Amino acid sequence: MNGRKPAPELDPDANPAAVARGIILRQLTNSPKSRHQLAQKLAERNVPEDVAEAVLDRFEEVKLIDDAEFAQLWVRSRAANRSMARGALKRELAEKGIAPELAEEALAQVTDDDEHGSAETLVRRKLRGSMNLADRAERDKYTRRWVAMLARKGYNPSAAFHVVGQVIDESLEGEPPGD
Repeated sequence: MNGRKPAPELDPDANPAAVARGIILRQLTNSPKSRHQLAQKLAERNVPEDVAEAVLDRFEEVKLIDDAEFAQLWVRSRAANRSMARGALKRELAEKGIAPELAEEALAQVTDDDEHGSAETLVRRKLRGSMNLADRAERDKYTRRWVAMLARKGYNPSAAFHVVGQVIDESLEGEPPGD
């Protein structure tokens, strides 16, 4: 067995639509969810597929499930709070069952400048005065670490190397004199 406990069976006397509505409402109380995520929860709880589809359709009609809005909120939140790049956000949206066209609309909120600024901020947070970045070996070590950190957040390698190099160069030059 895969280590997971078996999904609970529906009570044969329970109204499957009422059970499905209850599951969906509990899930949405915790946090916004995509239709795909909710459908997975219903399947885990052995709600019949036709009942699940009907209940999900109704929740969409009354705008309690809205994948476009979910995608917009997800991108805004993850880009701002986790400094994630569009590449990683796109993967996460796909995992949540968001249609590619809805994902692209949501990802349009994040500009190249936003990504660059977030990457710079992430790298600057890692800088410490005790680092000897003038030493080539030390500089290379931190460049690898910081580029890898940015890659995990979805930044493309060339942009990551550019940002890391820029931040290191600026730190070696010291603060530029004020105007």
